[in-house]
Amino acid sequence: MKLRTFSIGGVHPDENKLTAEVKTQVAPLPKQAVFPLAQHIGAPAKPVVAKGDKVKVGTLLAEAGGFVSAPIFSSVSGTVLKIDNVIDATGYLKPSIIIKVEGDEWEENIDRSDELETLDKHSELTPEEIVNKVKNAGITGMGGAGFPTFIKLTPPPTAKAECVIINAVECEPYITADYRLMMEHADEILVGLDLLMKAAKVEKGYIGIEDNKPEAIELFIKKTSGRNDVEIVPLEKKYPQGGEKQLVDAVIQRQVPAPPAIPVNVGAIVQNVGTAFAVYEAVMKNKPLFERYTTVTGKELKSPGNFLVRMGTPIRDLIELCGGMPEGDNKMLAGGPMMGKALTSTDVPICKGTNSVTILSGDEALRKPAQPCIRCAKCVGACPMGLEPYLLAQASSLHLWEKVENEDITSCIECGSCQFTCPAHRPLLDNIRLGKSTVMGIIRARNVKK
Repeated sequence: MKLRTFSIGGVHPDENKLTAEVKTQVAPLPKQAVFPLAQHIGAPAKPVVAKGDKVKVGTLLAEAGGFVSAPIFSSVSGTVLKIDNVIDATGYLKPSIIIKVEGDEWEENIDRSDELETLDKHSELTPEEIVNKVKNAGITGMGGAGFPTFIKLTPPPTAKAECVIINAVECEPYITADYRLMMEHADEILVGLDLLMKAAKVEKGYIGIEDNKPEAIELFIKKTSGRNDVEIVPLEKKYPQGGEKQLVDAVIQRQVPAPPAIPVNVGAIVQNVGTAFAVYEAVMKNKPLFERYTTVTGKELKSPGNFLVRMGTPIRDLIELCGGMPEGDNKMLAGGPMMGKALTSTDVPICKGTNSVTILSGDEALRKPAQPCIRCAKCVGACPMGLEPYLLAQASSLHLWEKVENEDITSCIECGSCQFTCPAHRPLLDNIRLGKSTVMGIIRARNVKK
């Protein structure tokens, strides 16, 4: 069987999938839950509750703050203590709803049974109804980017979707939350794919899985045997294959052009495997998005694991479940070691996009001193977008914004392959992120003036 992969760049970091065979545990309820209003790309949600209000599991806390936005639901029952600024995963103070947890009372309209609901039992569901349920449930991309899912399912008239691709790659080192979800809820994920295909009005679905997950590949091939509308695509192990554009290239051999082009411009709608599961729960079980599968991992943790976590749970609670923070120097990341963001506090809550908490210890936690660039061009060979990272990083450090815009810095997917492969340990990604965010701000301001 020939494995597919994307055509440009890529690296092979150590996998360190320490928790791949650790079954998912249900994390205990927190004593207090914190819900940042900006858990997605776009406008922050707007609170619809106030101090003193009583809420249940599944109660709407905040409504979408614009078209590109998503509502937020309570994962706990209790009393709203206050709406205040709290440090989130970005390290900045953000408006958040804080709830004192009291019991575990759920909204009555949520179906909590384990009975599998399939699309053939609900032929009355129209594409428009599915999209509306997804929108109202607050579902966003569960792979980290946090783009509201309903928008992907309603592409502009200039683009026509031909297929849905489920991103089951999980190429980032350490993280295994998606893998455990696949092994434990394959049937629900496949129904989620059916719903996404119907919502997008397409006849073909793909599930891309890297070959370091042979049991998952075997399981999904078995469960889709006899189906011509769904294809399981085994992929070569290579990072960052989970990037949308790289996955489209690997699965259907089509290249997505530079921004503002998106996968649907070449016929593909890409959704994370966790998103497919959330779509199933929203449409078939009337369950809003308020909990997710999260990996808590690190070589020095006593008991790293995978957890089904209510959003709003502070990260410190999960670290305690794994035996507590290791002694010595540690770096705590929201996400994995390649794309994760360093956290400043264990009080940061689990949010919609928190697929992992990674604790790097000892030498792993420390950066090596940066040395002068030796012009080896390894970063160029590793870049999956065909960019010149050394140039973008240097020009960004010199604030040459017009130059980096012309050099296509907005195409960078911030995967970190350049910095990973640099023998001089230069902070390439740090500088490129600065340049990219600055240039995107300049572009937005320019468009407003138009």
